[in-house]
Amino acid sequence: MHGMEQPASLAVLFSDPSLLVVNKPAGLSTLPDGYNPTLPHVKSLLERGFGRLWIVHRLDKETSGVLLLARSAEAHRSLNTQFEQHRVIKRYHALVSGNPAWQEKSVELPLRPNGDRRHRTVVDLQAGKPALTHLAVLERFDRHCLLEAVPETGRTHQIRAHLASLGLSIVGDRLYGGRLPQLEFDIYWKSGGMGLHARSLEITHPSTGEKLKFEAPYPPGWDETLMSLRGG
Repeated sequence: MHGMEQPASLAVLFSDPSLLVVNKPAGLSTLPDGYNPTLPHVKSLLERGFGRLWIVHRLDKETSGVLLLARSAEAHRSLNTQFEQHRVIKRYHALVSGNPAWQEKSVELPLRPNGDRRHRTVVDLQAGKPALTHLAVLERFDRHCLLEAVPETGRTHQIRAHLASLGLSIVGDRLYGGRLPQLEFDIYWKSGGMGLHARSLEITHPSTGEKLKFEAPYPPGWDETLMSLRGG
């Protein structure tokens, strides 16, 4: 990092000649906005301090957490291959409305992006692309729970669409959530984010072959929200 400046909200988790890993805040796009290209986005903000960067994967604008960028064309090729071959392990934490009867569940339903008037990803058994998400309950509250979601595929809005298919909605998710969340302390709603956080990412280093795991702490408000849900 060598004293280079980056936006205060974009905490750098790891940096070397091949990789840059940041904790993306909710409300910031990974790439330029198609409707408003002048809005700030991760790539433009970071390239000021780190030079040319290659996007390897994306997080939805409203999702926070671990975002990996490549710092060379060679690293980009290697990481792309790892993603294509499903050798990357992505773990998300989701705070959802609802408390399912199951403790662990795998959802294997084909998804089609841009499938309705609201441009949502929809389950489409005929025309959808294969999608698999593994879910596990981490903590239960009264009318909510904290889930871990591990997507094996990387479809647009995959976790949000698969949870919606189970009748579960992520707190603060205005697109898939249906009714407004009934949490008085719903900080995500006010901040433009939602209760979906890319908690960790596991890859093989493109140059050294070393197995690496990056973990992003929760964004502001998550710990207070969880304490409130616990009745603390």
